[in-house]
Amino acid sequence: MFIQLLIAALLTGSIYGLIAIGYSMIYRASGIMNLSQGDLMCLGGFLGYTFYNLLDLPIWLTLICTVICTFLIGCMLEKFVIRPIFKRKVSTSALILATVAISYIVQSVELVIWGGTPLRLKSFLSVPTVKLGGVIYQTESLLCIGVAVVCMIALHIFMTKTSFGIAMRAAAMDQDAAKSCGINVDSTTRITWAISTSVAGLAGILVGPLYGVTTTIGTSMSAKGFASAVIGGYGDMYGAMIGGGVLSALETFAAGYISSSLKQIIAYVAVLIVLFIRPRGILNVEAVQD
Repeated sequence: MFIQLLIAALLTGSIYGLIAIGYSMIYRASGIMNLSQGDLMCLGGFLGYTFYNLLDLPIWLTLICTVICTFLIGCMLEKFVIRPIFKRKVSTSALILATVAISYIVQSVELVIWGGTPLRLKSFLSVPTVKLGGVIYQTESLLCIGVAVVCMIALHIFMTKTSFGIAMRAAAMDQDAAKSCGINVDSTTRITWAISTSVAGLAGILVGPLYGVTTTIGTSMSAKGFASAVIGGYGDMYGAMIGGGVLSALETFAAGYISSSLKQIIAYVAVLIVLFIRPRGILNVEAVQD
């Protein structure tokens, strides 16, 4: 039973972590919380359903098309919604409310186009299950865990080894200093939003064959992703993945060994405990100052 619960925790933790990475990237780049991450994840799932189930595209082409679409959506959201509001020198709370508005708009668009009935993506792999240690698992579960790890490694390489990634980090640390060095801060912030939206969309595709895609899943996933980011250290990419794993482990093992009714409240209790004991999260990340 322990191994089964561990794999289940890794699965949900990888999804929470991918959403939390989006929260952390945007927070480091612009100092605001994007509360539409969960609904953007659902949008990626719906796009994946359209490309894979309806248009019958190969899975590799489905992934490429979905990532490109969500990347462009992230660019447009930053350019036409967030950037104009930001330039008006409004408060951070106003920007956060703008992301809430984006969340409801995305939900409404999803309902109009795809309806409210839960949709499930076809299996990506020809082998639906695999046996490990005498326990049978869905191959999509293991794929989801692997993709989450690959995403974190790829983002780490991008942020630390490429000139544009280094420019993004510099702009996140001090925008004025970055501008004085010739870095286009508007461009780096826009790409940060685009990448975080793409990661959320990728998470939506991954959960499609496992949990299905519906407009209602975005709210709960968004809350769990936010909780993961806070637990790990809000604004830190590695903290996002660690927080997702810790939160998922608490939920899964509490449900498995104590009571399933605890699963829905453990996330928020964990956040409160972390805020009391270690306000900057597990990795002790320093908050971005307004």
